[in-house]
Amino acid sequence: MSSLGPGRAGTPAPPGPPDLAGLLARVAGGDREAFALVYDATAPAVYGTARRVLRDPDLAAEVTQDVMVEVWRNAARFDPGRGSARAWVTTIGHRRAVDRVRAVQAQRTRDDLAAQREYSPPFDDVQESVERDVEQTRVRECLESLSDLQRDAVVRAFYRGRSYREVAEDLSVALPTVKSRIRDGLTRLRHCLGVGDDA
Repeated sequence: MSSLGPGRAGTPAPPGPPDLAGLLARVAGGDREAFALVYDATAPAVYGTARRVLRDPDLAAEVTQDVMVEVWRNAARFDPGRGSARAWVTTIGHRRAVDRVRAVQAQRTRDDLAAQREYSPPFDDVQESVERDVEQTRVRECLESLSDLQRDAVVRAFYRGRSYREVAEDLSVALPTVKSRIRDGLTRLRHCLGVGDDA
């Protein structure tokens, strides 16, 4: 003998989907049992929406909890004339998930900017470094315009800290010759660099 199917005499019909709009009206009045039913009926959809937007199960779970708290607090704002209760709850979920994405991106941007400030030299240091490099390049170019003896004498005296006497010994030339070559070399360097001669 076959058993009676659903809906036949003697067998109760399976319960239909909950009346979410009615449940939300009860939630607005502080009904915790109604909220539990709303939670069970909508939390999986909210989680699924949040997971698709966030692509992170932990963040999606956090957003779902935030949404359900918002539903508890703001159930009175649901207007059945503007759409279904399920759409209202999942729309809140979608908005919260998008807000979380923006918050995460904003935090990453703040972290990146903080890291750049921490590891980047201040603008003044960069500018000074560039100016120093330009000056060094100009000095090298101007040194190349000197004769070999002038260049060697100036470099030894001013860049290596040698005395005129030591430069004369290094180059095997007379001290007066070294002094003359250095003086002439400095005059040419000042002219090349655009620095006025001392009176």
